[in-house]
Amino acid sequence: MGKKYIINRRKFLGFIGCSCGAYFLNGCGTVPITERKQFTIYPESVINNQAAKAYEKLKNSKKIKLIEKGKDINNIIDIGEKISGSVSSFFKSENKEDPTSNFNWEYILIDDKKVKNAWCMPGGKIAVYTGILDVAKNVNGLAAIMGHEIAHAVAKHSVERMSAAMAVNVTTQIADIFTGGKISQTRNTVGRATGMDVLQLGIMNPFGRKQESEADYLGLIFSSLSGYNIKESTNLWERMKKANKGKEPPQFLSTHPSSDNRIKNLNKWIPKIILDYPPI
Repeated sequence: MGKKYIINRRKFLGFIGCSCGAYFLNGCGTVPITERKQFTIYPESVINNQAAKAYEKLKNSKKIKLIEKGKDINNIIDIGEKISGSVSSFFKSENKEDPTSNFNWEYILIDDKKVKNAWCMPGGKIAVYTGILDVAKNVNGLAAIMGHEIAHAVAKHSVERMSAAMAVNVTTQIADIFTGGKISQTRNTVGRATGMDVLQLGIMNPFGRKQESEADYLGLIFSSLSGYNIKESTNLWERMKKANKGKEPPQFLSTHPSSDNRIKNLNKWIPKIILDYPPI
């Protein structure tokens, strides 16, 4: 028989701490332009591949109807190509690595008036729903929406969220080992009593709001670089607030900032961005 190795709790905690610390530190990155440090241990290539497959599946789904011709889809493609081109040109002019160099941009318009939404999957897979076109109103409003969604992909927010979720799960599991499951018990007890997840409220929601604000800021920059009137973004959010008819949840319950806070931030950023990031 081989030797038996016994490690006490303190040594085990030290070992886990060093291992996780080294693993997590190796996953530190920086968001382009804002220079915010971000935690990215989940492989971007894996997420991009998963996103491409999901996007293809959506395009071929019989549950949605795609609009493939007409002014609206043409505007979406035109705006997307202008913004993606401006992003690449900007980073090239700054002698910096283009964060979209491995993207394969695609654009679809989904015919659904009830859905006021648009999104950009990792790797540049964009979808716009017809319901948001009435809120966008014009090309500059649509550019504000698409610039925001493209900013999420450029800033690798999906990679960061997946990495954060993984880190929270690993940390909770390790803590449970040494507390007899107290962390999960508390989480479950509070969840049953209030219908709320304390980790979601205390960690993931504020984290999500930080990403949304960052996407608002970067989206303004990308739209400005592309020659769009970014002052329209505040009008867009006034229309969005009206479209929501006062049904927004309190900000602390949401992964998004309130419309009022968004408008306040946009008004603060716009004058400087117009000066610092003129059209390319």
